[in-house]
Amino acid sequence: MAGDHRALMKTGVYCAAMAAATTRVRSVGASMQRRICALRLAIAVPLLFGTLAALPTAAGATSGTTTISASVNGQALSRSSQLHPVHPVPARPADVDLRIFNSRARPVNIRTVELQGRVVGLTFFAFETSVGLKVRAHSSTTLHYVLDLSGLKGQATGLIPGSLSILDANGNVVASVGMVSNVQGSIVSVYGLFGLGLLILTVLALLSVLLSVARHKLPANRFRRALRFLAPGIGVGLVIVFTLSAFRIWIPTNKLWLGAILIAAATSFMLGYLTPTPAGSDDEDEDDEDDGNEDGPAPAAGTAAATVTGNVSLPPP
Repeated sequence: MAGDHRALMKTGVYCAAMAAATTRVRSVGASMQRRICALRLAIAVPLLFGTLAALPTAAGATSGTTTISASVNGQALSRSSQLHPVHPVPARPADVDLRIFNSRARPVNIRTVELQGRVVGLTFFAFETSVGLKVRAHSSTTLHYVLDLSGLKGQATGLIPGSLSILDANGNVVASVGMVSNVQGSIVSVYGLFGLGLLILTVLALLSVLLSVARHKLPANRFRRALRFLAPGIGVGLVIVFTLSAFRIWIPTNKLWLGAILIAAATSFMLGYLTPTPAGSDDEDEDDEDDGNEDGPAPAAGTAAATVTGNVSLPPP
């Protein structure tokens, strides 16, 4: 009987140890899943945002079998670049010349001509002109009109990519041609104020993170610290994009602004991940275990052993 009693005690201790190990494995597994999800989110969100923002932008001068060529103040839009941009002046009307080539087997009805500028997927200036033009099948036509740009000063400033598009009666783009414009607007325009607002928000986010670092208030988990650094990094990338554009240093095309934001976000994420664990915090794995334990605390070995041995009837001495 004494041998059976000892065997039962050993069995109880073994079962308790196995239960604790199982709980530990579940906790670590949940922690790893949270880390992987956080990493995927940090990478996917900027990519998704950039991809969706880039889709509406005109990619060239061809759309189906209808093409256009256009010029503003005598300068061809298709030849505009950072060194030779189009110069729309807010105080001066712009002469727009448009030639439409329709190689379709049916006529094309053009309701509107739209001139717009877009950065990071957002439209900062747009001018629409109703034309009510019909282009016969397998033919071409020309159009000349004067565009009033008096409202441009309060809308944008700096180097801004854009496009001139022709739209049908339903507002669908029939064809478009890209352009680079050097807008002589005001720094207090919508574009300038938007960049200033981004700068203020980014500075506040950086101050918040730096204060947390100084006060040792950052999370002990590395991925949580990295996510705290991610938002200021995205803000820094956006501020760089708008600042360089407003000061006419570069053109914020889709590839450039998306690359700038991704690089800044990835750099800040890695800085947050590599920051040392704040003083006074528990070991990272222990912190993950506490956060990820969804099954409750593991039973103590002594408790399990006591439960097992409590159900055993011992022989009288």
